[in-house]
Amino acid sequence: MIDPKCATCKTKLCLQGVTDEDMLPSYCPTKNLRELIEDVKAKYQSEELVNFFQCSALLEKECYDAKAAREEGRIVPLRPRIKEIAEFAKKIETQKIGLAFCSGLHDEASRANKILEGHGLEVVSAMCSCGALDKTAVGLPEEYKIRSPENFEASCNPLMQAELLNRAKTAFNVLVGLCVGHDMLFTKYSEAPVTTLIVKDRLTGHNPVITLYSRYHKDLV
Repeated sequence: MIDPKCATCKTKLCLQGVTDEDMLPSYCPTKNLRELIEDVKAKYQSEELVNFFQCSALLEKECYDAKAAREEGRIVPLRPRIKEIAEFAKKIETQKIGLAFCSGLHDEASRANKILEGHGLEVVSAMCSCGALDKTAVGLPEEYKIRSPENFEASCNPLMQAELLNRAKTAFNVLVGLCVGHDMLFTKYSEAPVTTLIVKDRLTGHNPVITLYSRYHKDLV
């Protein structure tokens, strides 16, 4: 298999429905993996996925001003992500969702919790330090502590967060600022699908996209 490198593609012909192999770059999955494309297409019709995927597509449509898009050719967004999450829960007809958050974003998680509950949802929440485990208790050396090696320093506990929300039988879970790596572990062990409201970026105030545009970050490579 030729690995796809869609991030380097300049033409994005797939957005235009172009499937002519002569026009597509050598790494294009539309060109190289026709059989796989058909296999994947069939999966969207499975009983497990069809409603979930259709609700996702309808949510995408409703996030834009339909009149502006169809009559004026303008793309005008209507909702922030927090409301998209609430509306998606309504579409899949669930009332119980999970919130897995970092202790450093407790205020943001509390605000998100209030908004989601305001939409009639039951929110089950788990903070990263739940379980009150010292970092050394989970096999980390003392020198991995950020502050004093001798004092208690709570370990992030994404496996516990996942297990708590698994036991609560949430329909899907929302991430609020888990560390890189810890978010992956939570996602891996969460039985319910996972979406992200906030990603942690300590330097940019949790706005990582700014590093892709700011001249102050041009030397990051």
